[in-house]
Amino acid sequence: MNNPVPISTLFVGLNGFIAFTLSYIVVMERISTRIWHGESKTDVSNQPNYLDKPGKWAAFVENYTQKSIATKTSDDGILQRKVRAYGNFMEYVPLALLFILVLELMNSQTGLLWLLGSTLTIARIAHAWGVIKTYGPSPGRALGFFLTWFVYLVGAGACVYYGVVGILH
Repeated sequence: MNNPVPISTLFVGLNGFIAFTLSYIVVMERISTRIWHGESKTDVSNQPNYLDKPGKWAAFVENYTQKSIATKTSDDGILQRKVRAYGNFMEYVPLALLFILVLELMNSQTGLLWLLGSTLTIARIAHAWGVIKTYGPSPGRALGFFLTWFVYLVGAGACVYYGVVGILH
């Protein structure tokens, strides 16, 4: 098999696993809080109660989850933080991976690709951890967004450089 973009492929895969993990974390929190839409008990109070007249699917899901996952009784805001960690990941990672992919297609320096991919992956794990574990500012969150901005600035700058060089030649 000939893969013309092995480094990008690796980082797309690694960040895909991070995205899946964050999605799983949100789903499990939704199940334990029984907050199916929105991010708080207040959001739910504005929605119709799906258990008033549950369909077969809703009744099955409710029955299964009540047996297998303990229901939280307090609204501690953790769901909102988990949703934001996932949402923020999905907002920043696609473009950062696109920088890496385009640079690899342009035969950029391998070291630059590894720097951007590794930094992005570490940044997004640190950011998600910081957002989920702490309300407000945290070292993980700060490290994550500063490193992500680094990837954006270096990746965008390198793409502009290679684009200008390509246009002029």
